[in-house]
This record gives sequence, C-alpha cells and structure tokens, in this order.
Amino acid sequence: MFRSSAAISVHLVWPLWGRKAGASLTRCLHQTLTMAKQLPARRLNGIDHNPWVEFVELAKKYDVVNLGQGFPDFPPPDFAVQAFQQAVSGDFMLNQYTKAFGYPPLTKILASFFGKLLGQELDPLKNVLVTVGAYGALFTAFQALVDEGDEVIIIEPAFDCYEPMTLMAGGRPVFVSLRPSPAPKGQLESTNDWQLDPTELASKFTPRTKALVLNTPNNPLGKVFSKTELELVADLCRQHDVLCISDEVYQWLVYDGHQHISIASLPGMWGRTLTIGSAGKSFSATGWKVGWVLGPDNIMKHLRTVHQNSVFHCPTQGQAAVARCFEREQQHFGQPSSYFLQLPQAMQLHRDHMIRSLQLVGLKPLMSQGSYFLIADISGFKSKMPDLPGAADEPYDRRFAKWMIKTKGLVAIPVSIFFSQPHQKDFDHYIRFCFVKDEATLQAMDERLQKWKRELQS
Repeated sequence: MFRSSAAISVHLVWPLWGRKAGASLTRCLHQTLTMAKQLPARRLNGIDHNPWVEFVELAKKYDVVNLGQGFPDFPPPDFAVQAFQQAVSGDFMLNQYTKAFGYPPLTKILASFFGKLLGQELDPLKNVLVTVGAYGALFTAFQALVDEGDEVIIIEPAFDCYEPMTLMAGGRPVFVSLRPSPAPKGQLESTNDWQLDPTELASKFTPRTKALVLNTPNNPLGKVFSKTELELVADLCRQHDVLCISDEVYQWLVYDGHQHISIASLPGMWGRTLTIGSAGKSFSATGWKVGWVLGPDNIMKHLRTVHQNSVFHCPTQGQAAVARCFEREQQHFGQPSSYFLQLPQAMQLHRDHMIRSLQLVGLKPLMSQGSYFLIADISGFKSKMPDLPGAADEPYDRRFAKWMIKTKGLVAIPVSIFFSQPHQKDFDHYIRFCFVKDEATLQAMDERLQKWKRELQS
C-alpha cells in the first residue's frame, strides 16, 4: 500500500519537476499531501496568540532581572521539600495510580481543613476534586458547566486564561471592569480603591448568564475583595440563579491585616460556588501543579465527568506531598509556626521593599493588599516619552515593558493584557511586578533601579 501511494504521488508531482527549476521532490510531495480541510478546531480561533510567550522569549534575549512571571525564586519550606522527598523515596506504591479524583489522604485533609473555613461538612469523595494545578481546575469547570451560547461574567483586570477558556467551551465572555478612584492627596494609591460599579455589574446579568468568575486576591491588582463587595456579587448570583467560579489561589497571601473571605462561606452561596485552590501558591512550589476544586456534589459530579474523560488522574507523589503539608499546617494553623502566617509576613516586607525602590525612578506603585503582585502607574512616562517603538495600535504599557527589558534590564508585565480588547487602551498605563522573590533578586532589582536613577539625573 505504501509503495503504490508513493508511486501515485511521484506521478502527480513529476510534471512540476520540469516547470519549477530547483523544486525538490520532498517539497512537492509535502505540497501534494497537505490536508485540504481546515486543520485547527474552530474553538481555537482567535486565542492562538499568547502574550506571555512573547515576553518570556524577549526576556531570554537580554540580561534581565525577571520581575514579570509569578513564581517564587526561593525554595519551598523545609517541611514541604521533605514531604516530597519522602513521597518519592518512601512507599513504592506511590509510583502507581491512585483514585482518579484524588489521592485519598489528600482529599480527606482538604475536606477537613477547608470544611472548617467554609462552615461546611465536606465529603472527600463528593465535594473535593484534585486537578493538575488550579489551571486544570478552571479548565475542568468551564468545560463541565459552560455550554454553547452561555454568558460568563468576568471581572477585569482578570487572569488571562478566563476568556479563552470561556470561548473554548462555546461561551460568550461578558466583561465588567474594576475602576480606580483617586487616593487622598499625599497618600499612596491602593488597589483596594479599585471598585465595581453596582449598577454596571447588575446590568451584565441576563437570562443567558451561566456563571461569574471571581478572583480574590486578584491577579494582577492584588486587590482583596471586602465582605461588602462579595455580598454584592453573591446577591446578584442568587437573584439570577448564576454559578460562581471563585479563583482563590492567593488566599493565604494577604497583607496589612486584611482578611480573605471565601464567597462560598456567605449565606446561600455554597450550593452555587466552586472554590479553586493551589498547592503551588500555598507552599511556594508552583511546579508541583497540584490544585483542587471544592463544591456541592450536584455541580462537582459534572467536573468529575470531564476529569475522568481527560486527564483522568493526577501524579500520585505530588498529591502525597501536599497531603503531608496540609496535615502539618492543620496542626500549626493560627500559630506563629504556621507557614500560612510566615509567608505573608515575609512577603509584605518584600512588597514594601519593592514599592520604595520603584519610586526612585518615577514609577508610581499602588499598594497591593494580596497575591504575588503589585502594579505601578507609568502615566508620567507616557506623557514624557509617548513615542516608544512599537506598532501604532499597540497599547503603551506593552511598548514600555519591552523598552524597559531592552534598556533597563527589568522585566514586568503590561497590565493591558489582563483586560478585554475594548478596554485595553483605557488601562494601558500600568505594569505588573512580582515581589515574591528572593532577597538577592530584590537586590539585583535595586542595582538596576539605582543605575536608572543616575541616568535620569545626568
């Protein structure tokens, strides 16, 4: 069969040989055998470009201090490393499959730990699903719940996977923006001053609205939603019979005495909320890719259907390590020895360090109340040097971020990528920095900023 197919192909392309000098037989065969049908699925239309790839590749070309990507460049706590080592070198059966929806010791401790926080009696088999990171939890939720034509309300700025995941499921993203209010004169602006307009938010709910995506603490802002704000969202979800997908991966990283509140803990919300968490963010081990979803069984059963027909199962050893970490945290919870207290205390100092340093060159950081991130206002640069290289329609913050990589050796992420296309030009004067970095990284940042300051003074 293969011989006859090849002979036919050669016969078909042979007349071309004499017409196009230099054309190789291999090239002609390739052209002949190329599929005529559209190759990619339609659900990929318009979401193939990823700005992260562009900035990561650009950063590799220069000598930079990377403050853009959101991961710690310091080790996880010793107990977490030891837990992973034990999972790898201990029970040899941890090299094999475990239960498809989660390693039993992990689902059990997650149910116990978060059940107390949410005020619910969680069943490890019905109310917990372990996923390939929080990213996997989000994807599973969208695939399980969003149908063709369903509308999904996304509060922006929003982590940039929410929109493509909605589109891939056949849904229609509907955006509502947090908007800043000016800080009192002489005070540092805070991302908690970014608020939803209640009337505008209410207007986004229609009979086609299936879900609302909430992210608190918010990436990229670092905003921690207050109880009053959460009650506004909850009231509208209940009124319109809408699901809430609550991305709470930074729940332990809150600063200045702020408190993270899970919307599922509010009256009437447990039955319509999926709460998503991340071991990578909780224990500073983002490469472990262990996440989870918590929710009522009548919703979770649909996520389990997607899970069992896609990844089916997550790596056992990482789950075993996370189980041990949570068992340890449950014993120390609320005490000074708790990592969930130690990490935010340390990172608040790093945040304050970065804020002071960025101000040296005229960047205007906003006070972040949570997450790995803070944003800085670059309006002053936009007015002084508006004509940075780049395409005419490229938002200013993207051009500025590229300029900063190339000329200052500092990597930040433009905030406009966290907004929908119609709103990007309105918010193109902010860039996002990650301050969950090692002391040595912050010192290297200081050196670059001091050099930049001297250049400004010369």
